[in-house]
Amino acid sequence: MPENGENNDADEKAETEQKPQSNLGKIEWLDLTVDNATRVKDFYAKVVGWSTEDVSMGSYDDFNMNLPGTNTTVAGVCHARGSNANLPAQWLVYVRVANVAESAAACKARGGKVIEGPRRMGSNNFVVIEDPAGAVMALISD
Repeated sequence: MPENGENNDADEKAETEQKPQSNLGKIEWLDLTVDNATRVKDFYAKVVGWSTEDVSMGSYDDFNMNLPGTNTTVAGVCHARGSNANLPAQWLVYVRVANVAESAAACKARGGKVIEGPRRMGSNNFVVIEDPAGAVMALISD
């Protein structure tokens, strides 16, 4: 800090630019897995105003939920089928962690449960955990 007690914006900006940005701890996705995703996506389209976009899963479609009038996806609504069959029917946040396996072990060591995984999901590792109070969250890592 300069002797006169004023902040030097140039020095602060240089410090900020040198720090690498991390996505650890960031909520990166939100989705809902239910038995009848078609009915539920229509519900949220009418209640929230989201537009929908089909996402082919092979023999059925899951759905992207987009901001009204755009192609900006903000969430997903998925069928509880295949690898998603064990996921709870609730809105699930996906949080970025350094290592899914290590976070799953830490969860269990602190009285939580692993609901699903760890496993690969697309290009990420994935696990669904339940905290000691019963709340669930998905964790993802590279």
